[in-house]
Amino acid sequence: MNSRSLLKTALSAPSLASRRFLSSSSTHRAPKKIGILMMNMGGPRTQDDVKQFLTNIFNDRDILKLPMQSILGQFIAMRRVGKVKQQYMQIGGGSPIEMWTRTQGRGMVDILNNTSPNSGPHNYYVGFRYTSPDMPQAVEQMLSDGIEHVIAFSQYQQYSGSTTGSNLNELYRVQKRLDPGSKVQWSFIDRWGTHPKLISSFADRIEDQIKKLTEDVRHTTPILFSAHSLPLNVVDRGDPYVAEVGGTVAYVINELRRRGIENPYRLVWQSAVGPLRWLGPQTESAIKSYASSGYKSLVMVPIAFTSDHIETLFELDIEYSEVAEEAGITQFLRAEALNDYPPFIDALATIVKEHIDTGFLTSRQLMLPDPGEESEQTRITRQWIATQAKQIADSGHHA
Repeated sequence: MNSRSLLKTALSAPSLASRRFLSSSSTHRAPKKIGILMMNMGGPRTQDDVKQFLTNIFNDRDILKLPMQSILGQFIAMRRVGKVKQQYMQIGGGSPIEMWTRTQGRGMVDILNNTSPNSGPHNYYVGFRYTSPDMPQAVEQMLSDGIEHVIAFSQYQQYSGSTTGSNLNELYRVQKRLDPGSKVQWSFIDRWGTHPKLISSFADRIEDQIKKLTEDVRHTTPILFSAHSLPLNVVDRGDPYVAEVGGTVAYVINELRRRGIENPYRLVWQSAVGPLRWLGPQTESAIKSYASSGYKSLVMVPIAFTSDHIETLFELDIEYSEVAEEAGITQFLRAEALNDYPPFIDALATIVKEHIDTGFLTSRQLMLPDPGEESEQTRITRQWIATQAKQIADSGHHA
């Protein structure tokens, strides 16, 4: 049965609510042991990890599709190793993303064990795409711990096939190899960029910076929401990332307006690399443009990231700060990453609790393919996800 047939079968369940993917029943039997897999791209722990980190990225066809990818991807990675190592040296030698992910995971499960005791105790695991602790390590640990149900919780709050999609493709391959008997049941939190508690957390961080501006520019300083760019061929195939980042921005702006903050804003894009054409305008060029237009202050917001890593600590704080200073910007402020901010940790726990309370529902958005060309692996992964969703529906979990 293909993914469309599985999806049609699941959606035809008689008790399906109009907004849901899974069916409901009158009884609830929580799994004995729930694991929460926090998926992200990861980052090199040390200088020695940089080469493999870059090689893994440029060999991932969910991000870049290059001719002779194994050769060209390796070539691009090798050309960037020295430069990227220097960048990591300037932020402490390695990426803090594992530290922050574990801090967030611990805080999340502590809250869940209090707010959702019937489904606890809860355990979190870290599964990175390109560095250790990687997906095989996480799945092996969950199997060893006897986890029966895993919530695959994407830490990219806006969905892209090049981020969450790539993680899910890798997860499918790993679980098939390590759990061929399907002992573990899976459900998925694939996007959460407009969740009210996330929006409020972003607004808090921005408001803190607005208050630091001098009075003469406090209400006129542009807010630049900066997100990781995408190759245009990914955008052209219908990837939802651009729209979802825009959605997060719109919700955050609405919250700021509610608080009386009326600053103008734009969405810009950072971190383009390699030979392909990328989505713009680029963050660096936007900074220069506003400086040339006479603006002397900017507030930068890393809207697609929830923890500090090289794109906040080096690109925004060092590289773009220097660009701004050279261009004549005298107040260049950056909203703090969410990191260990308590309201954000509460947001993570709330999102998971809502997923549990609604019967481990799989979003309809996750089941909808891009209208453009799609890889065979992505179709296979979606079929697996649809199978998992149907099994949960048939097992009688309910909201």
